[in-house]
Amino acid sequence: MEILVFRTGVKDPVHIGEVAPHLNSLSGIYKWNFDLDDTDNILRVESAGISPRQIESVLEGMNYYCEELPD
Repeated sequence: MEILVFRTGVKDPVHIGEVAPHLNSLSGIYKWNFDLDDTDNILRVESAGISPRQIESVLEGMNYYCEELPD
């Protein structure tokens, strides 16, 4: 299992509610959460067998900025 960390444009709980069904539908994601108290609105994803680009694509497809942060 790996932990992927992203900087996002998700800024409030309403936005989280919009992306939640899409993140939940991706196989390979075990757990995810947003830290909206962080200035980068961090998304942390515990996963196996999913690429960071897949997660970025989901959020970008919903018009939210999403960029994987380096280790």
